[in-house]
Amino acid sequence: MTPAPATRSLPYPLGVTLREGGANVAIYSQTADAVEFCAFDGEGNETRTSLPERTGHVFHGVVPGVEVGTRYGIRVDGAWDPESGLRHNVNKLLLDPHATAVEGGYDWGQAVFSHDLNDPAAFDATDSAPATPRCVVTDPSFDWDAGSPDVAPRTPLAETVVYEVHVKGFTEQHPDVPEDIRGTYAGMAHPAAIKHLTDLGVTAVELLPVQQFVQDSHLEEKGLRNYWGYNSIGFFAPHGDYSSAGDGGGQVAEFKAMVKALHAAGLEVILDVVYNHTAEGNHMGPTLSFKGIDNAAYYRLVEGEESAYFDTTGTGNSLNVGHPAALGLIMDSLRYWVTEMHVDGFRFDLATTLTRQDGDAELHSAFLTLIQQDPVLAPVKMIAEPWDTAGYQVGGFPADWSEWNGKFRDDARDFWHGGENVLGDFAQRFLGSPDVYEGSRRAPVSSVNFITAHDGFTLADLTAYDEKHNEANGEDNNDGESDNRSANHGIEGPTDDPGVNELRDRQRRNFLTTLLLSAGVPMILGGDEMGRSQGGNNNAYCQDDEISWFDWNKTDGGLLDFTKDLIALRRDNPALRPDWFRHAPEAGSADTVGVLRADAEGFTEEDWAADHRAITFVLEHDGADAFAVLFNAAENGVEFTVPGAPQQDWELALSTDPEQQVAAESDTLIVRDRSVTVLRSRA
Repeated sequence: MTPAPATRSLPYPLGVTLREGGANVAIYSQTADAVEFCAFDGEGNETRTSLPERTGHVFHGVVPGVEVGTRYGIRVDGAWDPESGLRHNVNKLLLDPHATAVEGGYDWGQAVFSHDLNDPAAFDATDSAPATPRCVVTDPSFDWDAGSPDVAPRTPLAETVVYEVHVKGFTEQHPDVPEDIRGTYAGMAHPAAIKHLTDLGVTAVELLPVQQFVQDSHLEEKGLRNYWGYNSIGFFAPHGDYSSAGDGGGQVAEFKAMVKALHAAGLEVILDVVYNHTAEGNHMGPTLSFKGIDNAAYYRLVEGEESAYFDTTGTGNSLNVGHPAALGLIMDSLRYWVTEMHVDGFRFDLATTLTRQDGDAELHSAFLTLIQQDPVLAPVKMIAEPWDTAGYQVGGFPADWSEWNGKFRDDARDFWHGGENVLGDFAQRFLGSPDVYEGSRRAPVSSVNFITAHDGFTLADLTAYDEKHNEANGEDNNDGESDNRSANHGIEGPTDDPGVNELRDRQRRNFLTTLLLSAGVPMILGGDEMGRSQGGNNNAYCQDDEISWFDWNKTDGGLLDFTKDLIALRRDNPALRPDWFRHAPEAGSADTVGVLRADAEGFTEEDWAADHRAITFVLEHDGADAFAVLFNAAENGVEFTVPGAPQQDWELALSTDPEQQVAAESDTLIVRDRSVTVLRSRA
């Protein structure tokens, strides 16, 4: 076989691949007439090189002189016919969908829109290059074996404790992290930051979006910023603003170094990824990349009205997961973050949208099927946010996926908030949601349990506010959903009333105990363990400031220690973290459960229908310590009959009531109002 000439280009891999003397460049477009690679020198001068070859729907060519550090974009020429879904405009400099780094931001104005801002159907010829960022060619090499080889922790799901955290907010004000790396990947990798995580006992960090995203023009006009980052434009590029090395390409190596440092501490790295939509919005939105390359291949358009975008994300567009180009982009991106960046898992924002290849959510969609059969992705954790604006799909993902379980959040809040007739639902959530997963032969670890997440109140605010306080967002407090499951039972906001504060403290411990002792995979919102407050703001997506950042000087040390004890108790005792659903002792399972009334008798159908607020779970695992978990959500103390100890006599393991006492000779126990007591019977 004759080797290909050195000057011959290839249609794959897509994007820019360095080779001797330059780079192979490949761009997919079914509808374009021509594609140009546009390189920029240090003075901003542009050199355009046409990609002369075409294989299938891929334009490709060898561009000489391209090297690490080359700044570039692409221009795509073709038809402008929005009514037919065609939005090509060679005057617009576009980001390469496979770019591994992006430098700079957008100057919002006419230049970055393909249409006339006064007429969405009219073509605009303004050159956008002066107003757009540049792609950066990066060095893919990294010494993963320096010091010691990088080893992925591969923590089993039943032993996993997830910590949802924002890269910037975590260390932006950390007093022990050097100022020049605070709020960056390097800051996250600093020993002081890692020590907090390892001392706490979590096993994985779930990072809010770190793929390159765009600052919204309407926020910048109000002096605000997109803090959360759910506005992606670069699915291969680590967000440049989080790099202490700057956004000129150094962000890639810095991200890898962060992953390596976290792995060395035994911590997995899970990315919150936003493949359901992009920052280009609807027909009124800018042309930044995909829209100008092949609009219909990358976005779902409204059938019969192709100038409009099908939207199940609430952002203006939805990725076209029924098209091979969009699916290929997602799969290439996932494999890149696993193979090149060594991440350990993904949490898919609005994952249900990704299963809607023909409109309806499908268990056997192409997206889920491709992931299912991909050997590169087989070892990593897959977590779905199982809903979008058009539907709720908890329990609808494949058996090897986990899901954010919104039912756990809602029912646990209802239980402690004083909701009526919620005890039966609460029992299901505590046991791993068998009503959702067991019937389809899925395990409790299919459920990612959470009380709070980035979207909504923090735990401190959940127990201190009944109403949202989002005035700082500039929308007259009309943004963000009202939360009728908040657990504040008294004065709104901070107070000096010791009784109110004592109740709030106990409720915070109640929620954490519920979360960390339930079957499934617990996820803690970063900062909840130390009492982080956002002043009642339950939609801080645009608050890149002290509202969102961790205030390490206001750490609630007592709550932090309590959380550490809870996580350690879970980690050290298999009875508290079953791989599969528990059954009654007579069923012969390794993991068993007794579900009892406060009088230690079993529940009847009438009991479940009544408004009971007290329940006992007896949890056992062969050859290990057993536990009795006594919940009392009533507004008064309840006398519990202590069930028979399976092994040695019951002893107090933990309580959300600091005054709780256990007398060995007594067969009853008073559990005070709104509290949890955990008893241990040692093996």
